[in-house]
Amino acid sequence: MCELLGMSANVPTDIVFSFTGLMQRGGGTGPHRDGWGIGFYEGRGLRLFQDPSASVESEVARLVQRYPIKSETVIGHIRQANVGKVCLSNTHPFVRELWGRNWCFAHNGQLAGFEPPNGFYWPVGDTDSEAAFCNLLNRVRGAFPEPVMAEILLPVLVQACVEFRQKGVFNCLLSDGDWLFSFCSTKLAHITRRAPFGPARLKDADLTVDFQSETTPNDVVTVIATEPLTDNETWNIYQPGEWILWRRGEIVDQGRT
Repeated sequence: MCELLGMSANVPTDIVFSFTGLMQRGGGTGPHRDGWGIGFYEGRGLRLFQDPSASVESEVARLVQRYPIKSETVIGHIRQANVGKVCLSNTHPFVRELWGRNWCFAHNGQLAGFEPPNGFYWPVGDTDSEAAFCNLLNRVRGAFPEPVMAEILLPVLVQACVEFRQKGVFNCLLSDGDWLFSFCSTKLAHITRRAPFGPARLKDADLTVDFQSETTPNDVVTVIATEPLTDNETWNIYQPGEWILWRRGEIVDQGRT
């Protein structure tokens, strides 16, 4: 299985702390050696870093850890290959344009016998994850030829995830830069940090950060991960079938299928 990392914040925030913990699981404290990627939204732009090598050994990953990119919305992923060979075209997150925005997607799990019909969007690689992303966007494009708010999109997104989940394991993160949608099939967790901020200690690396010195009293930062990344904080564990729509670090809508 793979692991996911997401962030939704109300101010541009760097994710170096959480990213450092996740990267250790890519061949160090975990078996996810088959590539990694992370996307940082900057307005409508998307700064994307990917590498099909193990993140714990990746020079590109080290660059990202030294380069505190500030963003309000981030999606990251480390891969343990199940479907598709280890190569750059199969490395998450995947990106497509819809309605003049960059949509970014990452998936944890495996879908059995998944062969969706062709549509406007086609996969470049050969993973079930990218096929699901393309199918999801084809559904959205078919239902809404013109842009709509995420709250209106939700029934289409949730129904797609429900159907994908019937094929296997489907934990995912999806964003257009304005909002972040998360769906849990089996395993996902989140934590929202706000004032009063305190110290956080990574599980997978000898690193502690005192967020009190790194933030302002008005900051709200939510981090989503497959497994909790810190061992001195209380994370909220998703229930199977639970989905949450985030915007600027806060829950906009949520439900369970």
